[in-house]
Amino acid sequence: MIDAYEDPGTPDCRGGWRYLWWLVRRQPMRSAMGALISSVWMVLLAATPYLMSRAVDDGLATGDQGALAGWTGALVAVGVFNAWLSIMRHRTMTRVRMDSNFRTVKVLIGHAVRLGATLPRRIGAGEVVTIGVGDVQTISQSLTVVGPGVGAVVAYLVVAGLLVSVSVPIAVVVLLGMPLVGVLVGPLLGRLQGTETEYRERQGVLTARIADLAGGLRVLNGLGGKGLVADAFHHDSQRLRAQGYRVGAVTSWVQALGVGLPTLFLAVVTWLAARLAAQGGITVGELVAVYGYVAVLVGPVAFFIECGYQVSRGVVAARRVVRFLRLEPMADTGTRDAPAEPAALHDPESGVRVPPGRLTALAAALPADATTVVDRLGRYVPSAATWGEVPLSEIALPQVRAHILVADHEADLFAGTLRELVAAGSADQDERAITRAVHTAVAEDIVRGLPDGLDTPIDAQGRNLSGGQRQRVRLVRTLLADPEVLLAIEPTSALDAHTEARVAERLHSTRRGRTTLVTTTSPLVLDRADTVHYLVDGKVAATGTHRELLAGEPGYRALVARDENAEELAK
Repeated sequence: MIDAYEDPGTPDCRGGWRYLWWLVRRQPMRSAMGALISSVWMVLLAATPYLMSRAVDDGLATGDQGALAGWTGALVAVGVFNAWLSIMRHRTMTRVRMDSNFRTVKVLIGHAVRLGATLPRRIGAGEVVTIGVGDVQTISQSLTVVGPGVGAVVAYLVVAGLLVSVSVPIAVVVLLGMPLVGVLVGPLLGRLQGTETEYRERQGVLTARIADLAGGLRVLNGLGGKGLVADAFHHDSQRLRAQGYRVGAVTSWVQALGVGLPTLFLAVVTWLAARLAAQGGITVGELVAVYGYVAVLVGPVAFFIECGYQVSRGVVAARRVVRFLRLEPMADTGTRDAPAEPAALHDPESGVRVPPGRLTALAAALPADATTVVDRLGRYVPSAATWGEVPLSEIALPQVRAHILVADHEADLFAGTLRELVAAGSADQDERAITRAVHTAVAEDIVRGLPDGLDTPIDAQGRNLSGGQRQRVRLVRTLLADPEVLLAIEPTSALDAHTEARVAERLHSTRRGRTTLVTTTSPLVLDRADTVHYLVDGKVAATGTHRELLAGEPGYRALVARDENAEELAK
């Protein structure tokens, strides 16, 4: 099985079928062993009727007790050996499936890491969840064809060969049976792929809506929109259920044919053999053998149909995985180093200029406009932004990431202790640095209120913290990173006025001499900024200090005035 630290390899992303074949080729010995063991196992199942026929013809019919005992012993030995083979087949195929499962997970996670911040801009959260939870499992299950699928074909051909020695007409009927099954089941498998694809697409959309609801339920309650969204979710879930019924209808036909066709096949061949035995064309032992052969064939034929069903679903899932793997991260053509000395960031499209060593604020009539400017300055989208007169796109991306940090107020919080969380997974951060960052973010009460302080476990996304606490924890993590250039999006939006004022004061003091940009409309934060850019329609409409803009820009004054005493609060 694939090691946790092993390179999973480069997947073949040219299509669903090619991806499945790549998974097989990544474990050639195990796949070959699974096919060999499954083939021998199924062939030995077919050997049982032959041994029984010899025991009947050579022992019972002639009264030869020695021959009867010998053939019976052989029958027992084959049965015991085949039982052991069945165990080994199951173990081998389990390893094949688990290797494919873990390999696909590693490939997906690795690609998600490479996409980085572009991931949520390229694919919805629901699609990622659906791929990770459902499609990976479906892909691994489809590799059943490597073992029982190959074994079913081999056993079918071996049984057909054995039947030739008994009766050519019966052998012809058996040889024609498998193609007939393929003709009957093939169209259903094609239809299954279509319905399954549509079902998976709608499932991804619905999963994304669930994630949105979970994250914004409190806001929806406040706006009175919970009922409207609930109705839309109910409508979408009903459509998904209807599509699920369509998938189930096709699946039921495939599974019904998988049981019914082999049974009907058994009845036809048994009837032919019985007529031949009645006419003296074959012996009683051969009749027993034919019945046993065909009874054994029920398993391979059913396996063959089941493998076709699993592979059809696996191809649909593999296509979704391939589509995800084809997403490309933002191209990095930069070769230059970051500026050796503190330098200004400039976004020509908006007119925003962030001078080095100062605290700059963006106040936008539409918050999305300010976020877009930050994305350009942080090089998360292509732009003409410059850093120290050098186009940002010409600087190597690792250099940009090492010096410029974009801190989103909704950034993910991973499960772990509070210490691990704020130290970005590294528990060896200097204790004094953590204490300073906690103080700057006014998060002392959070540490004191937790049972074990910094060593208290925190749930994923900080679910056991309040909204304001989560925002301050994110700020602690940002300050511990101590970036040369900090671009913070709404760092105090969830805080009360008293806490927000203290954070603004301490942030200004702590980041003195370091380049900092914050997007906000809070007068308490804006008053601490050295420079404020007022954005209208994504462009700088005015620049100055907070007090200067309050006095000279009516639009700015209306934007930041949280109540009728806003100007007094800002003084």
